Amino acid sequence: MSELPKTYYVTTPIYYVNDAPHIGHAYTTTAGDVLTRWHRQRGEDVWYLTGVDEHGTKVQRAAEAGGVTPQQWVDRLVEESWRPVLDTIDAKNDDFIRTTQDRHMERVQKFWDVVRENGYVFSAPYEGPYCVGCEEFKFPADLVPGTGEFDGEMVCAIHGRPPEQLSEDNWFFQLSAFTQKLIDHYEANPNAIRPQSAYNEVISFLRGGLVDISMSRSSVKWGIPLSWDGSQVVYVWFDALLNYITATGYGSEPGTPEAELFAKVWPANVQLVGKDILRFHAVYWPAMLLAAGLQPPQQVFAHGWLLVGGEKMSKSKLTGISPDLIIDHFGSDAFRYYFMRAIAFGQDGSFSWEDMSARYTSELANGLGNLASRATAMVGKYFEGKLPVDSAPTTVEANIQTLLAETVANADACIDELDFAGAIGHVRAFIEHINGYVTEQEPWVLAKSEETHDRLASVLYTVCESLRAIAVLYNPVMPKAMQNMWVAIGAQEALGEIADQDLTEAGAWGQLPAGVAVTKGASLFPRLVEPEVENS
Repeated sequence: MSELPKTYYVTTPIYYVNDAPHIGHAYTTTAGDVLTRWHRQRGEDVWYLTGVDEHGTKVQRAAEAGGVTPQQWVDRLVEESWRPVLDTIDAKNDDFIRTTQDRHMERVQKFWDVVRENGYVFSAPYEGPYCVGCEEFKFPADLVPGTGEFDGEMVCAIHGRPPEQLSEDNWFFQLSAFTQKLIDHYEANPNAIRPQSAYNEVISFLRGGLVDISMSRSSVKWGIPLSWDGSQVVYVWFDALLNYITATGYGSEPGTPEAELFAKVWPANVQLVGKDILRFHAVYWPAMLLAAGLQPPQQVFAHGWLLVGGEKMSKSKLTGISPDLIIDHFGSDAFRYYFMRAIAFGQDGSFSWEDMSARYTSELANGLGNLASRATAMVGKYFEGKLPVDSAPTTVEANIQTLLAETVANADACIDELDFAGAIGHVRAFIEHINGYVTEQEPWVLAKSEETHDRLASVLYTVCESLRAIAVLYNPVMPKAMQNMWVAIGAQEALGEIADQDLTEAGAWGQLPAGVAVTKGASLFPRLVEPEVENS
């Protein structure tokens, strides 16, 4: 039997559902969505997973405070907040995993049975600090001196609160057995952790030596029971991390569709995480996989934090902003564009309403939107709405064709590096070039003389053919607006669905045939109406 072709598999982090999602969560999901849409338009088989982590102490306590069961608590949050946000940001995920689903819980038990059979699980007492906010056992080096009400105490560096002191009999995962194996793996595969700063952090941590870690909890009841010890549940991270394989059929009967999916997708190509959960994904997770006889993911990419007022986006610190708040004003396309364009993926970045408004106006409305509006209007006015023949091209147009081919190649190379801002920057530079071309060629002047009619035709064909390529390149970023532009320039009628266009062939000139109907539709990026502020 021939080997199944590898599916390009991308995951978001498994999001914790103790509260509603904020734009930090939407940022990661958008990045994964742009990445997978791009690869789909390369003609690749793609699988994109996102989902939610529903177990652990935080959820149990939040449910108790709300006077409901943990299951009722997570059901409401998932259906009212987490699933809807995917539609809000226009994400096109292939699956959505919940850690309370039977498929997940059964496969988690099966996984830990395998690890135990392989000799990497043992029983021992545990005593030490535990941060409920992180759902993580802390090492002394993870704690920092507290301030304010916690002055004189050691606190979690992320949540700023003292950890709780736990003492219980647990089952342990023999993490220490994988110190050198992970160092060897990463030295042989330096791109397995990115960016470089994340790689350096993990290697430094590994060289300090790993210690065995509790993989179960006896004091928590809201979790997945161990198959061999019903008094204990799987430690929430060692439950949650497994979603990346439980969702794709790990442990399924051979020959089933689930088993076939797992064979095609694993190991994952890219696992996107926030830098605060890098250790879980680049140390604990690959060690777990090796203990079960599985390959680690090909790449874990740790992006930076979204900052508001200089602080990481956080519900607990009241700096969490709902995606709806931004998208209701700017639209989902502008949301996707801004966060991929304005922040270098892998670095921290600050969100600013004013900066987003400025970029929307200059880059989208006045840049691409105005170009499309002018081009379609002039074809309507001067050629009765039919795309003219490119009848009098010059070296100027030949240079544009060369520039377009370079733009496609450069943008495509940036996506391979998860450099979304770089890819968008190349396309935006091409748009600026075409806007400059229109200004220099002055088609409104060419239209005044019959002698320059053919030249006018070439100029407008060049602009519309450029818009065709731009639509294909920007479709993974702004699918709604690019669909509208695709229809307006007649590409839907002539070339079919925009999502079916091979992105790597976007730079091949002359795909839009003369004679197609070009229509000036509604503005791609309407003028923003700033919300009114009441005077007190």
